[in-house]
Amino acid sequence: MTQDENPSSAASAGPRAPAPSDSATLPPADGRIGKDAIEPSRDIAMLLAVMQALRDPEDGCPWDQQQTFASIAPYTIEEAHEVADAIERGDFEDLADELGDLLLQVVYHAQMASEIGRFAFGDVVYAVTRKMIRRHPHVFGDDSGLSVDKVRRRWEDIKAEERAEKAARRGIDPDSAAGPQSLLSGIPRTLPALSYALKLQGKAAKVGFDWNDPSAVLDKISEEAREIVEAVEARDRAPNESASRAAVEEEIGDLLFTAVNLARHLSVDPETALRGANAKFERRFAHIEAELRQQGKALGDASLLEMEALWQAAKTDNPTLRKAARTLDPIDKLPE
Repeated sequence: MTQDENPSSAASAGPRAPAPSDSATLPPADGRIGKDAIEPSRDIAMLLAVMQALRDPEDGCPWDQQQTFASIAPYTIEEAHEVADAIERGDFEDLADELGDLLLQVVYHAQMASEIGRFAFGDVVYAVTRKMIRRHPHVFGDDSGLSVDKVRRRWEDIKAEERAEKAARRGIDPDSAAGPQSLLSGIPRTLPALSYALKLQGKAAKVGFDWNDPSAVLDKISEEAREIVEAVEARDRAPNESASRAAVEEEIGDLLFTAVNLARHLSVDPETALRGANAKFERRFAHIEAELRQQGKALGDASLLEMEALWQAAKTDNPTLRKAARTLDPIDKLPE
């Protein structure tokens, strides 16, 4: 089921009704808003009441009643991506909707947790406000006038203190048989692989395990590319297809990991860079489709040479190239 098929999606069709100018307050700890009183509102209490009604075991939504933390988690990730997409497109109307959908996910998880006596939405709000106040002593405490670098170092120190306190609360001994916690611990394993690699490298770099400049990373990329060539050649000679395929996969992984490292050294977010490359590919391929439609051709009827000529025209946005691509004979060469 996609988010559009999700009965609990916060997105709505048609023009929006003006929102009332009420305040954003939490509901009373000992009461609920009755279903008859539920209506569109700026008040977070109303959203909590909506979710309570959806999850009501007697007359709530059958789909919502069946959901668990695990079944809802993919929607949470999807909504975060849709927020990022709206930001990238600069669509503020969509951004407001998508942020609402993401907020709904927070409320959803909090409601399920409250049903089993773990925590409630108010606990979520308390935890994050406490965390932000603690991690910003230069704003809420006496450490004013700190530089950006000092703020970052202080942030990491406070996070380390929080991790130690959490371990103590859970009765984890850092000197136990499990050994001390790794510097690389604490990165969510559900992150996209590029983001996960970026965080791994950033943590290692903080203790000096890093290249000194981007040119060294570029040299490493060349080395990894050569190793892929060697792995492919070995695959073609190897009798064990599974093992040889695994070797090629490993080398490609090494190349991608190193490409992330180059992006980090050049202060480029690899996820953003790859999204940009994806969008560029889509634009140029759409150009090929549009040009072929003008010629009365389907994609399947065009030769690779014709599509490549149109691709090059899309890259340069050159009218001369576009004209040449339209009249290209399959045996012709591409324009220089």
